Amino acid sequence: MKYTFPENFWWGSASSALQTEGESLREGKGQTTWDHWFATQPWRFHNGVGPDDTSTFYRNWREDIALLKTLNHNSYRTSISWSRLIPDGTGEVNPQAVEFYNQVIDELIEQGITPFITLFHFDMPMVMQEKGGWENREVIDAYSRYAQICFDLFGDRVLHWFTFNEPIVPVEGGYLYDFHYPNVVDFKRAATVALHTILAHASAVKAYRAGGYAGEIGIVLNLTPSYPRSQNPADVKAAEYADLFFNRSFLDPVLRGDYPAKLVAVLNQYDQLPVCQPGDKELIQEGVIDLLGVNYYQPRRVKCRDSAINKDAPFMPEWLFDYYDMPGRKMNPYRGWEIYEPGIYDILTNLRVNYGNPRCFISENGMGVENEQRFINDGQINDQYRIDFVAGHLQWLHKGITEGSRCLGYHMWTFIDNWSWCNAYKNRYGFIQLDLATQQRTIKRSGEWFAAVSANNGFDKE
Repeated sequence: MKYTFPENFWWGSASSALQTEGESLREGKGQTTWDHWFATQPWRFHNGVGPDDTSTFYRNWREDIALLKTLNHNSYRTSISWSRLIPDGTGEVNPQAVEFYNQVIDELIEQGITPFITLFHFDMPMVMQEKGGWENREVIDAYSRYAQICFDLFGDRVLHWFTFNEPIVPVEGGYLYDFHYPNVVDFKRAATVALHTILAHASAVKAYRAGGYAGEIGIVLNLTPSYPRSQNPADVKAAEYADLFFNRSFLDPVLRGDYPAKLVAVLNQYDQLPVCQPGDKELIQEGVIDLLGVNYYQPRRVKCRDSAINKDAPFMPEWLFDYYDMPGRKMNPYRGWEIYEPGIYDILTNLRVNYGNPRCFISENGMGVENEQRFINDGQINDQYRIDFVAGHLQWLHKGITEGSRCLGYHMWTFIDNWSWCNAYKNRYGFIQLDLATQQRTIKRSGEWFAAVSANNGFDKE
């Protein structure tokens, strides 16, 4: 069967400043939370590899963009580093950063690749974190100013902006589950961070609209469909709770301009509501987006709790549901994640049926595999597993589009194997292999396959 996608479909990949640029504390750049955390607790990072050891995009951007062209990308998402552009978070703009980002944006456009730019991809400037990070409303104001500066500097050429990438991840990692700095475990503080992130998002959207720029602005959310173990009402309710906490807590404010009443009720019931101020509600209403980026990696399978809660333990979302290992599920054994291609269709269907069918695109989808050198044939990684993964998801994406979903593109995570937070280089995701010792780039078989898909605006599959 031939799968053909709509005209002008966005084919590309995604990355971030902190995971690719390198030059972590050079070229005028200020320290991020990741630089600080690595300096103080390097053992938390796989093989002791920190944020300075990335795929050197700062030095090799021209050659890397040429490789994007080789892969027939017509679009590419990366981020601007707040701490590179404004090293102390609130003060002077770093001219070296302006020159770098101007060169990258101009070269992308020169090569026929549309730049998609994210403003915040987990990389809080350490000076802002020392003020409390997203717990402090001063940081919202500082972020709003940073966003305005980005729009003014680059908004004449960048027509697709995203305020945040996966904003729930710093909430989960930094304030609930201890996998991001500042390693706090406190739900009410997490809820405050989530609310303030939405307020920061809305302030940037408001500034963008007020500036009359030519493009559009949105946000990138990692949406993880919640599937109940069974149709027993207790399991169904558990899945609804998981959906409220991990999907709708950001999806509803950015698409509907308000929080789900059920989420507010449950947080109130457990005394976990963050402090709101006059004007917050109105600001959130102004943050409704033009374009939604959807990151999809795996489903969430849940069931009702069958054990009592330890009332002395900190409140967690898992007080209201439990995780469920579905027998027979297809797994990526390297990452430990389930592969469930229909999830991408279910997300699009939910958006179409329940959220007014917003303009959206798949902003990340990917498969991380450990020790890919095992699969080298004749000097090239034969990652047929990644080709199968992408093709399977594209088939379900195509079905969603044929049923009316307004999905405008597909971006893979990622372009070149890059540094990935505490996992560093444990799992590789790229279309292009990175040799860490030499920084040599070698296109994998999946990269060649994706280049053909993009060139043909589709693919054949039996």
